[in-house]
Amino acid sequence: MTEAELIAGCQRADSKAQKHLYERFASPMLGVSRRYLKNEMDAEEALLNGFMKIYRNIGQFENKGSFEGWVRRIMVNEALAFLRKKEPLHLAIEDSHIQVAGTGGADQDLAEGELLALLGTLPAGYRAVFNLYAIEGYAHQEIANMLGITEGTSKSQLSKARAMLQRRLTGQEAITN
Repeated sequence: MTEAELIAGCQRADSKAQKHLYERFASPMLGVSRRYLKNEMDAEEALLNGFMKIYRNIGQFENKGSFEGWVRRIMVNEALAFLRKKEPLHLAIEDSHIQVAGTGGADQDLAEGELLALLGTLPAGYRAVFNLYAIEGYAHQEIANMLGITEGTSKSQLSKARAMLQRRLTGQEAITN
């Protein structure tokens, strides 16, 4: 089934098309949800809620840009909404996270699971900004709008998240989760 046929079928509420859509995108979109949410069950719930939104709103997809990008944006927004309900997005400056880590011998060949686990140890606000900027590719202004923060706060949180990850990778900071 081509992407156009898949979209058309979902717009007609065809259950086979919806099943194909889920099968095609569930695994990568679960990965998106996992990057934002610590708990596997929360990530799965956000995934299912995201697919429900996709099915309800697929008529709004205008064939401008990539369909996968449209699906991903819905999943990111759903994960962020779930994150806001579950964990406060602490975006305040924390003195212990200000110093920049030194260069060390961090292993650059982390397995995907190890990287996800390490990202999961970040405070919710740091994790959200890091994911949106470094992984999803959003600009700081977009992140600020999505999270209801200033662009400067977004930049600051990204810097602190990177420094914290670097310190943890080099063993200069213990993981506390």
